[in-house]
Formats: sequence, C-alpha cells, structure tokens
Amino acid sequence: MAPTKLPFELLSTEPGTKARACRFETLHGEVLTPQFMPVGTQGTVRGQTLTTLTESRSRVLLANTYHLWIRPGLEVFRQFKGLHNFMGWKGPILTDSGGFQTFSLSSSRDMDEHGVAFTSLVDGVKRLLTPEISIEAQRAIGSDIMMVLDQCVASTSNFEVSKKAMELTHRWAHRSLEARQDSPQALFAIAQGASFPELRKESASYLAELPFDGFAIGGLAVGESREMREDITELTASYLPENRPRYLMGVGTPIDLLEAVHRGIDMFDCILPTSLAQQGVAFTSRGRVDLRRAVYEKDEGPLDRDCPCSTCQTYSRGYLRHLSKCKEILGWQLIGYHNLCFYHSLTAKMREAILEKRFLAFYQANREVLANVDTDFPPSPGPKPRHREVATELGDYVVITSEAGGYALKHSTSKEVFHSVAGADAEAKALYADQSDFKRLCGMGTGEIVLWDVGLGAGSNAMAAINAFEELENPGRPLHIVSFEIDLDSFKLALRHAGRFPHLQHAAPATLLKEGAWNGKSIRWRLVEGDFLLKMDEAPAPEVIYFDPFSYKTDSDLWTLKTFKKIFACARREETQLFTYSASTAVRAKLLAAGFYVAKGIGTGPKANTTWACTNFEVFQDKASLLDAEWLNKWERSHVKFPTDIDPAHHEKFGALIRNHPQFRENGRKSAQNAPIKLTDNQQVDLFLS
Repeated sequence: MAPTKLPFELLSTEPGTKARACRFETLHGEVLTPQFMPVGTQGTVRGQTLTTLTESRSRVLLANTYHLWIRPGLEVFRQFKGLHNFMGWKGPILTDSGGFQTFSLSSSRDMDEHGVAFTSLVDGVKRLLTPEISIEAQRAIGSDIMMVLDQCVASTSNFEVSKKAMELTHRWAHRSLEARQDSPQALFAIAQGASFPELRKESASYLAELPFDGFAIGGLAVGESREMREDITELTASYLPENRPRYLMGVGTPIDLLEAVHRGIDMFDCILPTSLAQQGVAFTSRGRVDLRRAVYEKDEGPLDRDCPCSTCQTYSRGYLRHLSKCKEILGWQLIGYHNLCFYHSLTAKMREAILEKRFLAFYQANREVLANVDTDFPPSPGPKPRHREVATELGDYVVITSEAGGYALKHSTSKEVFHSVAGADAEAKALYADQSDFKRLCGMGTGEIVLWDVGLGAGSNAMAAINAFEELENPGRPLHIVSFEIDLDSFKLALRHAGRFPHLQHAAPATLLKEGAWNGKSIRWRLVEGDFLLKMDEAPAPEVIYFDPFSYKTDSDLWTLKTFKKIFACARREETQLFTYSASTAVRAKLLAAGFYVAKGIGTGPKANTTWACTNFEVFQDKASLLDAEWLNKWERSHVKFPTDIDPAHHEKFGALIRNHPQFRENGRKSAQNAPIKLTDNQQVDLFLS
C-alpha cells in the first residue's frame, strides 16, 4: 500500500472483540482513537465556544464543505489562509465533501456522471458540485482530512439503485485522488453499498486497493434499523485495511459508539450531543435524560452525579429544566457542553479499556446502561415490574432503536419506520406543531381550534401540539384535537414502552387509550377509531390538519385526489391549513386540484422540504415558498403527472385544472390573493373522479 499522509500506528487490540486503539498524526497534531468529532457544520459547534470545546476535550472538529463553500465562500478562506485561522481553532479539522447534503436536496438537484447540479437553499443560486470542485474547496478550507465526494442513497434503496450509486462513488473516488495533486492534506474514501452485504464487501475491497489515507463507511443512519447498521458496519470494517483509520459517518448515540468500537471503528461524528441539548436532552452515566419532563422541575441534584464537568458541578437539574423550557440559549450551551464532555469521556474510557485488554468486559458492563432512556424516575403511567420483560412487538409493529437516538416504531410489513431520521419528538414539533403557529391561531377568530390528526400512530404529532399549546400563557381559544386511527396497535405498543418514548410521559395518551378522550386546560383530545374516509364526516370542520398516514405504497387510499377533495369539502373555507411530510410532485398536484394553495413546508431529517397547503392564500405571505412556475414545469415533466384514481380520458381536464390554478395565473400572487378558491370553482373535479 502507498505511503500515507497520516502516519498511523495500531497500538492495541483484544481477543473476542474487534475494538482497536490507534494513533495518527495530522497537520495540526496527534489524534488518538476511538475519537468522537463534534460537528461544526458552519465553522462553529452550535452553542459552544473554543474555550468550552477545549475544556470538553474535543480534539477533532468536523466542518462541512457544502455549507462553507456557499457561505462565506472560498475567497474568504483563501484570504484567511484556511478555516483554522478563520475560526481560531488550533486542532485538526475533518471536512465532509458535501455528498450527504446534496442527497438531502433530493427534490432540487440533478445528479449525473459529472457531478451534482442543485439550487442553493441559502441564496437560490444554481451550482455544480463535482469531485474536483469538492477537493478544490477543501484545499481552500485547509482541513487536515478531506473526504471524497460520494453518492449517498437511502440505506433501504433497492439493489440496482445501490449498485449504481456505489460504482459512481468509486469513479468519483479516482477523480478525487487526481484532484488532490500535491496537497499535504489527507484524503479518505467512502465505502457505499446501502444494506447489501455483497455491495459493501465489493466497495470496501475495491477502495482498499487505492492510495487513500483512511476509509469511511457512508450511507448508514439514513433509514435502516440499528441491528442492520451494526451488521453492515462490522462487515465493511472487516474488509478495510488494518493500517488506516476507519470512520463511521454520522453516528451516533453513546450506545452506537460503543457498538461500533466493538466492531472495529475508530472515528465518529454526529450532531446529537448539541442538537438534542437544544431540546433539553442530556446523555449521562445512567442513560439518556429528557429535562423537559415535569419530574425534574424541583430536582436539586446535578445532571450527572458521576460527571466532573462544570455544568454538573454548578447547576441543578431543576435549573437546567427551567432554561430548556424557557428556550434560553444558556441551557442549550450548558447541556451541550456536558454532552460533549460525556462523549469524550466515553471514548477515553473505551481507549483505556482497549489498551489494558479489558474492553470486552467494559462493553458487556455498559451496553445496557448506555441504552437506557430516562431511567432515574418512573414514567407515567408506572413501569412494569422489573422482573417482567415487556414485549417489543404488537400486531404488525416493533420497537427499534432510531437513527436520531432513542427508540422508534417500525411497521413490519411495509418496513416503514415512524420518524426514522429526525426523531419523533423533533420532527413532530418542527413539521407539525411549530408550523401550526398556535399563538397566531389563538389571536384569530373565535371558538375552538379544531385540529385533525390523521394517523395517530404513536401519538407524537398530537402530543407535539398539546405540548406547544400548553406552553402558551393565555391561549385565548381552546384546542380540540381529533385523532383518526384504524389500527391502535402502534399506540398501544408505544404506551407499553412509555419510558422509551418521552412524548408519552404525560397523562393524556394513557387516558385517551382507556377512555377515548382526554380533557386538559383549554384542550380536549378525542380518538376516532376506524377508516378515516368513512369517519371524517363525524368530526367538526378542521382549522388545522396533520396529514401523517403511511406512505402511498402502504396506504394508497388516503393519498388519492378523491381523499384530498373530500378533505377540502370538510375544511373551514376561511382558512384551513394542512401539513404533511410528503414533498412528492404527485401529492402536491392532487392538493392543488382539490382546491388548496400549496407551498413548500419546513425540511426535516433528509427531506429538503415538506408540504404546506391552505384554503386561504394570505396565510403564506412571508411565511413559505409557494409552488411557482418552476414547480409547474417540473410537474409537466413528471412521469406521475396524473393521479391513478382518474380515468386517462380525463387527464387533459386534470392538467387544465393545475395549469389554470390561481396560484399560477399571470401576476402570480397578486392574482391569487384576489381570487381565493371556492368549492364551486372546482366542482369539475367531481366529473372525472372514478
């Protein structure tokens, strides 16, 4: 193998485990493994200063080429002679290539052999990212370790898609090597292959023959189960060279790190320590703690009694909870600092255990503890007796470990995972509760705010609404939530494991399941069990709709034009908003044809955006990006232009309905504002629905 730009030494291994303790030398100093790298996407680790990063024992930071290339731009880095001088960081820096970020822009990018063409969400400028441009950018940024540009696909992609992405990644790896030229910076390759063992073996073996300074495992933590990720990690690592660093990208929680080190991984990065800190979530020596729980309100004890960090030595859980509930930046900073200290302490302990040939015992002693979720206090309702093991399966659902940390539910037949990437609490809050803007709604109109929760699932969306509403000091209007669900097994299973699902640690969910309704202060929540299409007429007209059933593949009847037309007919004509996770062209076209105005909603997880629809155009003023002529052109080119529930003989009528929608008329928004859709304007839909 060719000489490396990272002088590398394998210091210790241990029989019975593939864990390794290593050291290598970068342009800015020594790195000891296992090593966790805090994510500083924009040249900063959110909520942290250089002082707190140093005190937390952070050694290597990860910055993102995609974001830094767009802003502040390469000329700034050339002026400052690199990111180290720009941000004042003295230690090593690793830069991602931008591959994952362009993967996240699936709705606004085009990829071919040459590279990735996309429209920047920052400035709206169309750009082209190629392997050569990525390396040029990373050279200007001056990172110690550069990553090749790769094509990342969902880990659940089919074999053909996964193989093509892997082969393109290999060709781009060669181009990245050539583009590096004489740079003293190290360069890592990225093994791909989704969840197919034969592709992972092929990718690792192929790249191992090329003169890279290290190797990463990419394309994981993007939809697969924890068990699958661990298996793929172990398999891929076994085909990578022993005398080069091994880096598992985008992973993960403390238990993820432990499991990956056990399987031969040296390096990690993940946003969770700081991003979850913003939500009041901390990782401790007794497991994960959610400080938003009311049980911590008067807790005078430290966050983690076994942690020597200044957060734990100075502040109580009660105070940290107060800061989190008030959304004070100090709370985010203090909890984030503790989380980083905990991560670095964990990797240091693993390294020490490997050097002393006792890692296997360390692994066995800590794997259960690190997987705990808020175990200091019993959840509500109370836990099952400790000697009884609660089943993790019910009907067609199973509890799994999610990519965002903690747990999620998986539908066994369809393989769909509830909130698989962003995490149930975070996605429900951002996509549904925050976009609903209850404070604004409370200041409008009179009477109840009626919310339809279409697809109760594990209750995360409804509980996000309840939590957001309970935070309002003087709501002014009551909230009435109507949750529709045809199969309650997912809700029942999640409640059996309420300790693993923080949003269920509230009196409302258990009462709803038992009595079919729950009443709180200015809130009432009702369960409607059965087929939504048959039951929606029984509910009062909605002002807000959370449309969150399974995908079209599993629940096709709920994604038809006929369904959206019926929802529109039930809606409050003056203003009804609908939010859904789908951003598909077909779904948006059906919403438009049904009578809604449609805009891009907030992005969550790997989705660049979601969908926000409303019966009143004025709602979108300065709040969202309405679908425009560019989207209309995309729809014209789409192979799913027409709904499957209309006869082909009526395709032209449907097309005319979309093209003549007020949203796309001449003068655009002004015209739409003066011509809100009325039901009678759209009755021709009924003429061609099958």
